[in-house]
Amino acid sequence: MIPFNKPYLTGKETAYIEQAVKSGKISGNGIFTKKCHSFFEDKYKFSKVLLTTSCTDALEMAAILLDIKKGDEVIIPSYTFVSTANAFVLRGAKIIFTDSSPQNPNIDVEKLEALITNKTKAIIPVHYAGIACDMDAIMRLADKYNLFVVEDAAQAIDSFYKGKPLGSIGHLATFSFHETKNIISGEGGMLVINDESFSQRAEIIWEKGTNRSAFWRGEVNKYGWVDIGSSFLPSEIIAAFLYAQLENLDNIQARRKVLWQKYYEKLQPLDDLGLIQLPKIPSYATNNAHLFYIICKDVEERNNLIEFLKSKGIYAVFHYLSLHKSPYYINKYKGEVLENSDRYANTLLRLPLFYELDVEQVEEICFFMNLYYNN
Repeated sequence: MIPFNKPYLTGKETAYIEQAVKSGKISGNGIFTKKCHSFFEDKYKFSKVLLTTSCTDALEMAAILLDIKKGDEVIIPSYTFVSTANAFVLRGAKIIFTDSSPQNPNIDVEKLEALITNKTKAIIPVHYAGIACDMDAIMRLADKYNLFVVEDAAQAIDSFYKGKPLGSIGHLATFSFHETKNIISGEGGMLVINDESFSQRAEIIWEKGTNRSAFWRGEVNKYGWVDIGSSFLPSEIIAAFLYAQLENLDNIQARRKVLWQKYYEKLQPLDDLGLIQLPKIPSYATNNAHLFYIICKDVEERNNLIEFLKSKGIYAVFHYLSLHKSPYYINKYKGEVLENSDRYANTLLRLPLFYELDVEQVEEICFFMNLYYNN
């Protein structure tokens, strides 16, 4: 069976974990946490980053930082993972779901302005498959209406918008290092703070509502409870694992891009015939090869294709269901039909993509894809 995903180990993870354990500090914010922070701040010029135990936690930190409260409205795409919405629901916000673009699952910027009211507090664009949303258009709206922007860059490590790293454009941004992502730590995430007015408070929220980080730096002579917060920072064991991955980022990215491009070349004839749709990458965006997807004709075709590939030993999967139609939210949703979100929910299929996948296996998958559509 060719799995959908297989976590890749670079070889140094366990050595760094052992080093963290022997250092005598494994509770977090130690040497490997600082190494990871420096990596991102140096490579992508992020103003400040904080590792978290998950991207979900990073989103929850963002919601606290923005002082989201009951009555506030937050605009997010319906075609996204539940964490994007849940982080703000937990603070009492009303979620205003918006549609995806006809070209790709990213937020349809043409429909955003009509959703903004005097209660709108933030827009949360999701860079699906690591492909950038139109951030200039989103930031113009944010400036016009005095809104915050939190980039959900869970899938978007090492991807760019007009030369700018994704995660560096909004006021805040969040990343994921879940085992399905390009760079992994099992679970794990990161908050990026681009607006310096949030920096000090972010560190306090990260440390359970205390100013302990400032204490360890010698900036205060004692620390205490100064704000709300939670235990958002990961242990040094997670950070050590992550740092081994970050050291190999360029190698991992190069390999994934080779596999992604092979898929695209081998499946192009099916796209030319109108049998499937391949990913469309806007001119302003780069491709970080996070995932490879196709768009099928309808849900029946997609389900049949999944079963056909499974019969050939290939595990392909669909992705999100529209959140506005979820059991939790369906009775709360009063907005318009979100036709593109629903279309992607019914027709998008993800193919296996991971570091140790062979080019020959990609060719095998594409062979069976062509066989299915040409029968």
